[in-house]
Amino acid sequence: MANSKYEYVKREFEFHRHLPASNWIVVRIDGCHFHRFSELHAFEKPNDDRALRLMNACATSMLEKFPDIVIAYGVSDEYSFVFREKTEFYKRRESKNISLCVSYFTIVYGMKWKDFFPNNDLKEPPYFDGRVVCYPNINTIRDYLAWRQVDCHINNQYNTCFWALVKSGKTEKEAHQALKVI
Repeated sequence: MANSKYEYVKREFEFHRHLPASNWIVVRIDGCHFHRFSELHAFEKPNDDRALRLMNACATSMLEKFPDIVIAYGVSDEYSFVFREKTEFYKRRESKNISLCVSYFTIVYGMKWKDFFPNNDLKEPPYFDGRVVCYPNINTIRDYLAWRQVDCHINNQYNTCFWALVKSGKTEKEAHQALKVI
C-alpha cells in the first residue's frame, strides 16, 4: 500500500498468524462437493482412474512448484502436502500457506482437465478447500500419514462393496442398508 492516510486499514485490521517454528506443516486439500461434481462429470465408480491420475498430476505440479514439500499423499479428492520442518514458505504465514496451495492446486486441476478427460468438457469449475495443521515431530507426521492411509482403506473398501452392490442391481439405499449390517 502506498504511504497514505489509508495505511491504517492494513496496519490496524489485517493480522498475520505465523505457524510455529520447528513444526512440520501439513496442508490438506479436499474437493468441495465432489460427490456432485463426480456425478455431473460421470466419474466411473468406485474409482475413476482418470480422476485419480488427474489428482496425482496436480500433486506432481505442487511438488515441482513448491520445493519445500517433502511428501504428498492423496486419496480420492483429497491430498496432503507435508512441508519440511524448517520451511520458511511465505514466512510460515498460515493464510498464505493455505491460499497459495489451494489456489494453485485448483487452477492446475482445471488446466489439466482435458489431458485426462479429453472428451468431457468441464460443466462447472472444480474447487477445493484447505486446512493447515502443524505437527511437532516426525513420529506425529508418520501417525498422520498412517491415519490418512487407514481412512483411505476403510472408505475404499466400503465404496468398492457399495458400488458392487449397486452394479448388481440394488438401489443405492439398499446397498447402504446392506452394508450397515456388516
